[in-house]
Amino acid sequence: MKKAHLFLSLAVILLSQQFSLAQFRKYSNEFLNIGAGARGLAMGSAQIATVSDGTAGYWNPAGLVNVKDNPQVNLMHAEYFAGIGKYDFGSLILPLKDNKRVLGLTFLRFAVDDIPNTIFLVEPDGTINFSNIQTFSSADYAFLISLAQQISLKKNKKINAGLNAKIIHRKAGDFASAWGFGFDAGIQIVDKRWRIGIMAKDVTTTFNAWSFNLNEKMREVFYVTQNEIPVKSTELTAPKLVVGGAYSFKLNKNLNLLAEANVDVTFDGRRNTVIASDVASVDPKMGLELSWKSAFFIRGGINNFQKALDDNDSTNMSKVWIYQPSVGAGFKISNVQIDYAFTNLANQSNPLYTHVFSLKVDLKKKENK
Repeated sequence: MKKAHLFLSLAVILLSQQFSLAQFRKYSNEFLNIGAGARGLAMGSAQIATVSDGTAGYWNPAGLVNVKDNPQVNLMHAEYFAGIGKYDFGSLILPLKDNKRVLGLTFLRFAVDDIPNTIFLVEPDGTINFSNIQTFSSADYAFLISLAQQISLKKNKKINAGLNAKIIHRKAGDFASAWGFGFDAGIQIVDKRWRIGIMAKDVTTTFNAWSFNLNEKMREVFYVTQNEIPVKSTELTAPKLVVGGAYSFKLNKNLNLLAEANVDVTFDGRRNTVIASDVASVDPKMGLELSWKSAFFIRGGINNFQKALDDNDSTNMSKVWIYQPSVGAGFKISNVQIDYAFTNLANQSNPLYTHVFSLKVDLKKKENK
């Protein structure tokens, strides 16, 4: 028993020392905040309450319980800044035998290729040698394993619950890499017309353990140029809470309007958001989806509200609110759905738009003859 107490005490001491070296990063693992699926991006990323397909592994794993009977595949590709950044998403959703539990496998990748490495651009004698410039790639990967469970309450009301375990790998050329691990948890409360969703991202904090591989020549350049030589470190991502509500308006027999609003609540310090404080910052998102016979869709959304300097103010003192708009459309034929989003990555005065397409396929099982 004394040995057990000694081992536990030692483990606590080592863990506390590890976290004393770790730091919360305000924008850690930002590639996990881009989004998934053209439907969600077109609706301004307001998805927590209504997501019901394979992209739920990203938005809210509780929504995976809506995938029933047949496995489902979701794919998306997007390019940012004229193809400099490439973002890929894919998921495979597997309903289990009782149709109340669902297993989801999700993969995300964001990469930038051909980044110039200028460490050896300047020779020891001070001359510039452009032939010393080499290129490298920076890539971020995430693999999510999701499990969702359906719990029925009443005839027209139910609760869905889901959990993500995520593995993260980040790599910058041959000289820096990190492995990370974390958990997400979410629920959905579903009624006939309204829905409520709650998602706790990085609920236990997500960590990235970084390691660096710098040769002696690179270390010497860092020392001479008075740059800090990186060492092993641990980066922590603080928990984030996302809360959303949605209501479905039946306009007529074939036409339906879905409206959803979400708020992201972060706890990693003051951000440039609608509500900002040292304790928490709140960022709202809103989205609409007009559907006809659940086969054709038109979508719009707005999010990412920020204060920025007014371009018309020469004193650079006045600030105005800016935002990120998005629109999109989609159609479904049999077991195949194709969605499109046109989203703004900057602001109204300097727009950087991206075309995003995504594919959803329900893999129908062969019937036994």
